[in-house]
Amino acid sequence: MTYTRAIGVACNKVILLIVRWLALAKIHPNVLTFIGLLINVAAAVLLASGRFMAAGFVITGAAIFDMVDGRVARETNTVTRFGGFFDSVLDRYSDLALLMGLLVYYASIDRFFYIILTAIVMTGSVMVSYTRARAENVIPLCKVGFMERPERIVLLIIGALFDRMAPVLWVIAVLSNLTVIHRMGHTWQETK
Repeated sequence: MTYTRAIGVACNKVILLIVRWLALAKIHPNVLTFIGLLINVAAAVLLASGRFMAAGFVITGAAIFDMVDGRVARETNTVTRFGGFFDSVLDRYSDLALLMGLLVYYASIDRFFYIILTAIVMTGSVMVSYTRARAENVIPLCKVGFMERPERIVLLIIGALFDRMAPVLWVIAVLSNLTVIHRMGHTWQETK
């Protein structure tokens, strides 16, 4: 077994324990989704104040809520179409809150170029989700491309924890917009 596989197995066991505990506590999955948003807003405040390492840990905590809300819904047999919609909408708000925190930070230190770069990341992040949702109105599935939400969140955590946010923003800006282009091309091919 590889190290990464062992880490994945161990993390999955921890997640399953959290899911079982939350299911026993009878906390509604939509409440977990909302708590995740609130935690991300707290992380955005930390980013805005330049406290990147603390923000990285808080984003990690929010990511746990994002990983378990759907699993708790399945475990407690409370999966609804509205729940999926609600999760999607609050995920967008969470993403944008974090990036708004960075916008405030870069504005406060007068780094105009990084304000623009963060705005490009915001646009790419929203468009990755939008192109998939819109494409799946005309084709069965459009899950192509690399820079989906989990990858963006992991990169933001890495950027925050290791104080390397600028390179992370570049990676997200380029790859999220390439993902959008890939999804447009895929949808065009599928609709021909």
